[in-house]
Amino acid sequence: MEILKNRLYIFLMLFAFVGSFFSCKNEEKKEKDELASTSQEKIVPEDLKWSERMMQSEIYRFPEASKLDFRDEPKWSYTNGLVLKAAKEVYEETNKQKYYDYIYAYADTMVTDEGDIRTYDLTAQNLDMLNSGNTLLFLYPETQEERFLEALKLLRSQIETQPRTKEGGFWHKERYTQQMWLDGLYMAHPFYAHYTQMFSEGEKAQEAYDDIVHQFDLVQEYMKDEKTGLLYHGWDSSKQQKWANKETGTSPNFWSRAMGWYGMAMVDVLDYLPEDHQGREKIINYLNEFAEAVTKVQDKESGLWYQVLDQGDREGNYLEASGSSMFTYTFAKGVKKGYLPEKYMEVAKKGYEGILNNLITVEDNGVVNLNQVCAVAGLGGDPYRDASYEYYVNEEIRSNDPKGTGPFILASLQLDK
Repeated sequence: MEILKNRLYIFLMLFAFVGSFFSCKNEEKKEKDELASTSQEKIVPEDLKWSERMMQSEIYRFPEASKLDFRDEPKWSYTNGLVLKAAKEVYEETNKQKYYDYIYAYADTMVTDEGDIRTYDLTAQNLDMLNSGNTLLFLYPETQEERFLEALKLLRSQIETQPRTKEGGFWHKERYTQQMWLDGLYMAHPFYAHYTQMFSEGEKAQEAYDDIVHQFDLVQEYMKDEKTGLLYHGWDSSKQQKWANKETGTSPNFWSRAMGWYGMAMVDVLDYLPEDHQGREKIINYLNEFAEAVTKVQDKESGLWYQVLDQGDREGNYLEASGSSMFTYTFAKGVKKGYLPEKYMEVAKKGYEGILNNLITVEDNGVVNLNQVCAVAGLGGDPYRDASYEYYVNEEIRSNDPKGTGPFILASLQLDK
């Protein structure tokens, strides 16, 4: 009997020990899981403003700025310049070195010691490629690196050789003959104006500013729809393209992002156009007309804008993130700079809330995603893009396209959210 009691006692003690062992292991695992969860959350801290949260998310997704836009190899492209403009403004707001380093690493990777730009082809006469020049306009005064100045001169030389319509409008690219696209106003003219402010004087500067304003005049004259006040995506001055209206030369639809590029072009060019230049008031008037037209097609329920702006009730259309972010930025900056009446700040706030409520998701690790971005849309080319309604609504839609994340950061900064 005594032996049985002893064995039972030993068994109970062993059972208690094993239970305690596994309990400790479970507690240890739980602590590790909690620690992992906590460290995950710290990839992008959630107590930052949205501008920094998205900027840090972009750096997490694309540790090398030269590979922004889901690239396998470094590339000189307009999307890099767009996100890096946002990074510059976040850096100026926060003074955190990591944002400056991210910008510098792009230029350091892409500009050779001699001042050539890797992957850039001057003979393509592609206006898109000028946009990343804004990165060098920021870095050169900071660093005084001669290679950055040489690269800036190379980009500026493109403006001298860019093909033009008989009216004086820049072709969008060498291969897009006789065509102006709204996109090109953003790609070329903030760079053109900023370069002029930094490096040109006297009559040469006056000619450059006049040329810049003339591009906006042409867009207003040939691409604006008098009925809606909206502007068509493209204009073929030769009226030869299959997408071109045979009487006006315009493409048939109002694409959200094209109008977004145009709005950003106006508020950004005004940063560099001299106060006493006669074209300044003209562009401010264009901006006010733009704001009135774009507000009319804002979705009343969500505050967002549709991929094809004026056909929100049509099957296949969707609320698109890049255009919505660009309009929000344009309105907010336009009001803050005094170009637009105060009422448009409410339009911007409504648009921004719409983005946060409908298009932003946050992962467990704190990384922020912007959803429902049109990946790309253009005119002509091969395969041929006909600018039809069906074309625009059937292009690829993806998350975190830099053409959306960059403007979202810029809008967030303007609204200080």
